[in-house]
Amino acid sequence: MDIRQLRYFLTIVEEGSITKAAAKLHIAQPPLSHQLKLLEEELEIKLIERNTRKIQITDAGRILQYRSKQILELAENTRQELKDLKEGFKGVLSLGTVPSSSTTILLNKLNEFHNKYPHVNFKIRESNTSEILKLLSIGTIEVGIILTPFNSEKFESLLLPSEPMMVAVKSNMYFSSTETSVDLNDLINKPLIIDNKFKDMLITSCQQAGFEPTILCENEDARAVLLWVNAGIGIGIVPKSAANLIPSLNLKYIEINELSLKTNPAVVWLKNRYLSDVVKNFIDIFKSV
Repeated sequence: MDIRQLRYFLTIVEEGSITKAAAKLHIAQPPLSHQLKLLEEELEIKLIERNTRKIQITDAGRILQYRSKQILELAENTRQELKDLKEGFKGVLSLGTVPSSSTTILLNKLNEFHNKYPHVNFKIRESNTSEILKLLSIGTIEVGIILTPFNSEKFESLLLPSEPMMVAVKSNMYFSSTETSVDLNDLINKPLIIDNKFKDMLITSCQQAGFEPTILCENEDARAVLLWVNAGIGIGIVPKSAANLIPSLNLKYIEINELSLKTNPAVVWLKNRYLSDVVKNFIDIFKSV
């Protein structure tokens, strides 16, 4: 199994036909079919069913499809790192970011970094903290911008200034229009919509205040929380930076007066991994925050 075979396999899956894949790859159909056959023989499992006009990918094929994308991206990143080493301070920097931090911290720092190093381009993936840490672990991205808490065992990190948690509400629901802050006790028996990464922190803080929070819904990221809030279903609990995520919703954000309800944006990278000068200098940009 080699890079070429994986690229051929992905093209067949994406095109849905060996004939179309051969045309896209600018090779004849028989050699392409032969490469697929060799790959299946090596792996000793059927990857694609060919008994219909349109090919059908098997369960094993779906696993290889997912892994092939990671392998090819890792190979490209490796090629780019070696090219950067040869050519100097230029190339592509692969980043991952959670939505709330990308609209504030990251955009400002990207602009600062770009002004200083105009020949570096960016490839940015936006996802939740868990997925970003996975992408770091397999080498798909080089640096992540996430929010605490997270498991730091495999990662180096640079913590940025903390930000408070806020309640997000629609118009004057639940709280008056004049309130500029709320206490934890103001959340008793109110339906809460949260990003599940903050669940343990919220439950612990509420228990210390003497009550169990009423969690109506858990979501994977702050945007989903805000959309639920906009539907008038409940109260969102989000970091302060999330207030800029969807301005068109016109929600009201009120800071929660509770020191234990804080989160830190963090720049993270994999321990013991080679860092190019581009990555090192990008991390250094954040040390001035």
